[in-house]
Amino acid sequence: MKRSSRPPVLEPRPSPRRRALSEEERELWDLVSKQVKPLRKHRVAKAHATPRAESSSGTQVTRPSPPARPVAAAPAPRVARPTVPPLAPLGKRERTKLSRGRSEIEARLDLHGMTQTRAHRALAGFLHRAHQDGLTFVLVITGKGRSGGESGVLRRQVPEWLSLPEFRTFVVGFETAHIGHGGEGALYVRIRRARG
Repeated sequence: MKRSSRPPVLEPRPSPRRRALSEEERELWDLVSKQVKPLRKHRVAKAHATPRAESSSGTQVTRPSPPARPVAAAPAPRVARPTVPPLAPLGKRERTKLSRGRSEIEARLDLHGMTQTRAHRALAGFLHRAHQDGLTFVLVITGKGRSGGESGVLRRQVPEWLSLPEFRTFVVGFETAHIGHGGEGALYVRIRRARG
């Protein structure tokens, strides 16, 4: 007689008989079920039990458990970015002192004739040095750039650059200079004090 290569057929286990709850058990169950809150489904980890069944020969057959799910790595802690201080306009008193020569302009940067890339690099280096040297007021000359009736590129760009976070660590505020210092073609820039 040939043995069949098919696995043995597993018969389902007979379910245990359920008995009716007594009156006392029913009251206890009602009391407990009113106090219990249901768990949220996405937080409940399902335990995978390995069901066992007995074959007709009396040996236990185990079913393979499902593959374990990979555990997600904990998110990296957020690093707090340093807050960039806001720009503050020069006060009327400071502006008056600068325009009348009562407050000293401690350094000047002339960006005439520079390309945007070169001017940006020069401005960054100038402001960094002024900040390190502990200067208070500097003058940045952009030029009016009125070629063909159009205002200059640097005249428009430099105020935008000074508003960027990379420059606000060096700059407290800025305003158009007095006519004696270049008027619309120059800016008074107040330098932020270096800490420490």
